[in-house]
Amino acid sequence: MPFFLLLILWAAAELFVAIEVASAIGVLATVLLLIASWPLGAWALRSQGRAVWRRFSDAVASGKPPGRQAVDGALVLIGGLLMLIPGFITDVLGAFLLLPPTRALTRGLLVRHVHSRLVVRATSFGRGPVAYDADSTAIDLDQPRLRS
Repeated sequence: MPFFLLLILWAAAELFVAIEVASAIGVLATVLLLIASWPLGAWALRSQGRAVWRRFSDAVASGKPPGRQAVDGALVLIGGLLMLIPGFITDVLGAFLLLPPTRALTRGLLVRHVHSRLVVRATSFGRGPVAYDADSTAIDLDQPRLRS
């Protein structure tokens, strides 16, 4: 349900921005801008994707872990897909992910967020009220016998 609500709000925001842009520059210019973003997004996806793939291949060939390049590849793919979706908000977000300086900023924030979540999950693993006795060797003791 929250995803569906977010999708409706996103579409309403895109429509609102398109109407505001159309009132500022005209309907024909707005439609042309929306249509022009598709080939521009495809070109940017292709060119940035090639550059990221080249860096990924170079890292693998030199024996370095390609984690940074893999994250860059995912961000370029998401940015290119956002550019292909009609709308000004998606175009701005897509361009933000396709431009190398802003992609580096996004990559840093994303890696830090995922890393902190992984650390929290890894350190909280095993905590909880569940106890296992795999060999069935546990016995119940009275409270006074535990203290002595």
